[in-house]
Amino acid sequence: MLQLIFRNKCAACFRQFNKIEHLVEHMRTSYHSSHEPSCGICKKHCRSFESLREHVIGPLPKQECKNIFSSRGCKFCLSVFDSPYTLRLHQDRCQLSGVTGLIGRFSNLGIRDNLDHGNYTRGSSGQTVALACKMVGGGSDGSLDLCGRVCLTDEYDNIIFHTYVKPPMPVTNYRYETTGIRPEYLRDAMPQRQVQKKLQDFLCNGEPMWKIRPRAGKARILVGHGLDHDLDSLQIEYPALMIRDTAKYPPLMKTSKLSNSLKYLTQAYLGYDIQSGIQDPFEDCVATMKLYMRMRSQVHKIEPYPLATDPQNRNNFASWRQNELERMSPEQMLDISRSDFYCWCLDRRDT
Repeated sequence: MLQLIFRNKCAACFRQFNKIEHLVEHMRTSYHSSHEPSCGICKKHCRSFESLREHVIGPLPKQECKNIFSSRGCKFCLSVFDSPYTLRLHQDRCQLSGVTGLIGRFSNLGIRDNLDHGNYTRGSSGQTVALACKMVGGGSDGSLDLCGRVCLTDEYDNIIFHTYVKPPMPVTNYRYETTGIRPEYLRDAMPQRQVQKKLQDFLCNGEPMWKIRPRAGKARILVGHGLDHDLDSLQIEYPALMIRDTAKYPPLMKTSKLSNSLKYLTQAYLGYDIQSGIQDPFEDCVATMKLYMRMRSQVHKIEPYPLATDPQNRNNFASWRQNELERMSPEQMLDISRSDFYCWCLDRRDT
């Protein structure tokens, strides 16, 4: 009986099934892979870091894992270390200082609205930039979001482009309490159409939109939080395959598969606070880029075809292979299972 239970136990999430065909169906729809967050103690796979956090910290953690994690686990990246001493050494690097917020406030002192391609065209393959906007209100009740300020930074928190934006329609609510934007800031600001063209040209980096591809191209990877909203407000089109959105990245989403706020993600996974009082788009750029870099730096098993959508993997769990799959062990089924999302660690391997 114990052997039967072990055979019908998922090697990734440890769910148990009465029949082997139920386990096969679970593997067919779960898309378990090495790219899922996993517990450094019991090796259980979780669909998101929030699920992993619940597993090792609470509110209903696995007690054995919680006991070990409490002394040797990093509450930011959720890694587990050999000793409390190595954990302390790691946390000095893992928890980022809130000084970035102070730097963001200083960025208010200057506007950098000249997008100089000269400094960024060399070695541009695989280059990554972060974008953030702050919205003012339009329409009769001020509820229509209009871009009033935009910032673009590189991987090293250097400001590439930073300007106020003059919307194409009248502003009826400047939302000063959070944006810090006053009417005089937008009176002679750069028109939105001009901002749109500068950003679009910079992101595409000389490549036609139809030719942009994720590997070995010139176009830049764009990082942000809620980028659909930002790009829509600027009326910019950009291929989804070049966008890295921290609001839509499955490992950073809630257990319920809803988005977390950037404020929460920064506090939980970077260890400092943002968006208190008047908000600076530079702060948002820095936070999203650091989240992206943290996710990109993860070390996962290297697979020649890492996605379930790759042609070589489409028949891994085909119904006509049912008998063959039922003869496999849970570990063998996990070995042929592939992810249903693009893990950002793959960006590192492509560069």
